[in-house]
Amino acid sequence: MKKYEVIHDFKDLQDKNKVYAKGDIFPSPANKKVKAERIKELSSAENKIGKQLIKEIKEQE
Repeated sequence: MKKYEVIHDFKDLQDKNKVYAKGDIFPSPANKKVKAERIKELSSAENKIGKQLIKEIKEQE
């Protein structure tokens, strides 16, 4: 399962207004199911804030 780091504070309007701060892991809890379209929305500027909000954490090999 991919992990994402929050790179800009935001309130998740699709998850009971849960607040994520920069440096948090998304989603919380980590095993929460999030649709691919929502990940794409938060990983780009195609959201209400107009900024990329999360980025994928690359595993160290």
